[in-house]
Amino acid sequence: MGQQGDDAQRLATARRFFDTIPHSTVLGMEPVAVGEGCLTARVPYRPELVGNPVTGVIHGGVITTLVDQTSGGAVIAALDRPQAVATLDLRIDYMRPAEPGEVVYAHAECYKVTSQIAFARCTVYQQDFRDPIAMSMSTFMRAAEGEPNLTEGAG
Repeated sequence: MGQQGDDAQRLATARRFFDTIPHSTVLGMEPVAVGEGCLTARVPYRPELVGNPVTGVIHGGVITTLVDQTSGGAVIAALDRPQAVATLDLRIDYMRPAEPGEVVYAHAECYKVTSQIAFARCTVYQQDFRDPIAMSMSTFMRAAEGEPNLTEGAG
């Protein structure tokens, strides 16, 4: 299978991963591009996601969820086979509020994988990747061998 086929398979796996997390489904998050060890996802602007009705800015919890889910998806994309991962540590630096009315994107990269831990960084942006809303660093624990993974289910 060529690189394009690999990326198509990774995107299908990322979509299944996002679909297994009810919170991401409710928020309307969706993966839009996947490569080896990286994932880009988005969350559309909706009034029910606003944290401050005066400014119309999306709630910081929505941004945090987008970062966590996208970073976990990047880790899964970096593994030889889909495997459940759990967030161990997540640090986010918020740089500015998201512009009301615009889609928010997150691009995460898994930059190191060990036998038990994976490391990711993520940038949250709207129109320009070089003008971030937030940046994050996170670590994820890999599931033990033989454990069900999130894209296959427990049954």
